[in-house]
Amino acid sequence: MPSPVLTRAEIRTVMRTVAARLLEQVPQLADRLLTELRSTENAYRRIPEAEHRRDLEQGFRAGIGAVMQAWPERRDLSHAMEVGARRAEQGVPLDSLLRGYRLATQITWEAMVDVVTAEYPEAAAALLRGAGRLWHGVDRQAVVAADAYRRRESELRSRRAERAQALLDALLEGRADTAVVRDAAAALQVPQFGRYLVVATRADGCARPELSRRPAEVAGLRLLWRTRPDCELVVVALADRDPDKALAALRPALPGRAGVSPVVEGLPELSEARRYAVLALRTCREGEVVHLDERLPAVLSVTQPDLAERLVNAVLRPILELDPHDRDTLLATLSCWLECEGSVARTAATLYCHRNTVFNRLRRIETLTGRSPDRPRQVMELTLALDAYHILATPEREAG
Repeated sequence: MPSPVLTRAEIRTVMRTVAARLLEQVPQLADRLLTELRSTENAYRRIPEAEHRRDLEQGFRAGIGAVMQAWPERRDLSHAMEVGARRAEQGVPLDSLLRGYRLATQITWEAMVDVVTAEYPEAAAALLRGAGRLWHGVDRQAVVAADAYRRRESELRSRRAERAQALLDALLEGRADTAVVRDAAAALQVPQFGRYLVVATRADGCARPELSRRPAEVAGLRLLWRTRPDCELVVVALADRDPDKALAALRPALPGRAGVSPVVEGLPELSEARRYAVLALRTCREGEVVHLDERLPAVLSVTQPDLAERLVNAVLRPILELDPHDRDTLLATLSCWLECEGSVARTAATLYCHRNTVFNRLRRIETLTGRSPDRPRQVMELTLALDAYHILATPEREAG
């Protein structure tokens, strides 16, 4: 005779009876899953075994007990949410978490089949009809656990990033003792001692740097970025790389002009490197990337603005008192002549004018300032005064 067709109510009754029987087997079910997970998933071995076993037993009780409850009364989802968040904190990969749910479903189903076959053979049809409820319930648990995992992981990632930035600030500002240096190296994933550059960079004009232009790595170089009100700082972990080649690889990611520190030999020296990079930046004109050692005379003007102003007044005042057109023409000629290393021919070619025009302008500069382009010491005074003028003329006069 064909088996009688069971009603939904009868199916629910059978499933609840089987679930009650399975609740008695929870320790054995949890032990089976525990053995499987800890033998195949390295991440789970970081969890104390007693804690892991407790979580699995609670999970089985919640999941199997849910079969005996109406949907609105189910409490298994809150347990799944709690476990998902905790696994994120413990560093268990999400794939491992979801595999655990798949294995738990398999073990539960096999145990149900064993119970029905041995004790309720007449309920086999009910078990098949109730299977959908079991799969759907476990699927909901897995979805809730995964959502909780992702939320917690995002929170932890944000906290780690904030802590790493705080530790980087401590290094750059000279507030790092030995313990902070050690923690910073671990959080930033860089060596405590090694070769580093610090680059201070600022967008030219009104342009603002795009976040997408702040890569964490360029050509195998580890980069650490920190935004300041006046500039952006980039710490470059050089390892054994050539500084000039490293800077060339970094250049496309910089938003504009940049000052570069000397190479330092470890995280404790980053504060000094930061100060030097900022000083070098303050000597830059639009589009320039300069090393501190290339601008030491100009840096002296940056660090002593009152003396720099006196130097400008003492040397260039007669030129500065001219009308704007004459002033700018003479200063541009002097600047170009110095950049062309005193070559009148190259200066004339750069400025698109006749050699005699350059000679006449240089003689006029000599007459106004009393400094001759033919005397090295007086050329040095003109150079320092011109650098100081350009630095003092910019609106950025931050403290180093």
